[in-house]
Amino acid sequence: MTTQRGTAPPTTASTSPRASHRTPAQPSALPSERGAAVGRGIGIGLMNGLWRPRVLGDWRLPSHGPVILAGNHSHNVDGPMLIGTCPRPLHFLVKKEAFVGPLDLFLRSIGQVKVDRSGADRGAITTALGVLERGGVLGIFPEGTRGDGDFAQLRAGLAYFAVRSGAPVVPVAVLGSARRGRVVGGLPPLRARIDVVYGEPFEAGDGSGRRTRSALDEATVRIQAHLTAHLAEARRATGRG
Repeated sequence: MTTQRGTAPPTTASTSPRASHRTPAQPSALPSERGAAVGRGIGIGLMNGLWRPRVLGDWRLPSHGPVILAGNHSHNVDGPMLIGTCPRPLHFLVKKEAFVGPLDLFLRSIGQVKVDRSGADRGAITTALGVLERGGVLGIFPEGTRGDGDFAQLRAGLAYFAVRSGAPVVPVAVLGSARRGRVVGGLPPLRARIDVVYGEPFEAGDGSGRRTRSALDEATVRIQAHLTAHLAEARRATGRG
């Protein structure tokens, strides 16, 4: 598989690097599906043991085939919360800084994907596309890093994966993990309610099949509109304002 001329792979910076050519990840190089299923089981136990997740609309996630799950990100617990509440095993793009010590082996064993956010990580790009080609669920925080969790600024990665793979995007909002007045690193209070709200799947592309830089820019605008609208609806539905 090669990138069409004029297409740029995603980057964690605000600008994208030049187009590259690559081959799909081989099955043996892809993160373990079984590992992701085990990780989901661990996540279910931990998230329900520590907090009280309330999951709304998870039936909207397609039951099979490639899917990109796009979540807001305001706390470190958001990733594990999505792994533990997603109806299907989830392969998340996780910053390389998390892969240290025992966590390195653990995250790899449960099928998560290490990504270097300092530039275009071609290995992570190939692996992520391989997950989608295999029919799996790829999890992305399109804001790129933890922040206000309001989808105010999106990086190019989500649009690239969605347009390149043709996989539908499912927005998901995690509400209640970050609380005013608490330090950023502080965990939500034990047994606190955390709402996880899934939205309707949508196509990021315009149906033309174009993968040019302008097509990705247009897809990013389209994605942001969908994600922002879903977040507003999720806040209304949960009463979190």
